[in-house]
Amino acid sequence: MSLAVRISALVQAIGADIKSLMIAQGSLAALGTEAKTSLVAAINELQAEIGAANGGAVIDDAAGAGETGKTWSASKLVTALAAVKSDILGGVDPAWDTLQEIVTRLGDSDDAVGGLLTAVGNRLSFADVQTLTTEQKAQACQNLGLGDTEADLVAVYTAAKA
Repeated sequence: MSLAVRISALVQAIGADIKSLMIAQGSLAALGTEAKTSLVAAINELQAEIGAANGGAVIDDAAGAGETGKTWSASKLVTALAAVKSDILGGVDPAWDTLQEIVTRLGDSDDAVGGLLTAVGNRLSFADVQTLTTEQKAQACQNLGLGDTEADLVAVYTAAKA
């Protein structure tokens, strides 16, 4: 085999390897970074952005709520969350301080919840239009001290003037 043939075979092997690497690497133009000339430059750009993001947040327990660029320590966060929980619970009996305990106390059946909803639904509302049965209207009038709204007022008037 002559030297020219061996060099030609070497160049073809190198060309095949370069082609394989180019396909595996993908198009540099498709990178989502500003650097599109080399993978090393793109990786360095990403590393700088990640470093800025991680290094940008400073732990500062004196920082006010909503202050950007700073965060509270884990212990300050735990304390703040405990305060929020306390505010939400408002001193409720410990037997009722979780949703699971409420479900257990009310019962897992729809009867308890249904009973509560029926009771709430049977309340006279001043804010909403309601359709009431004759019996419900009579009871509401009695509860409000209006007496019998079906009374014949003309008869009462006629009797009063006689």
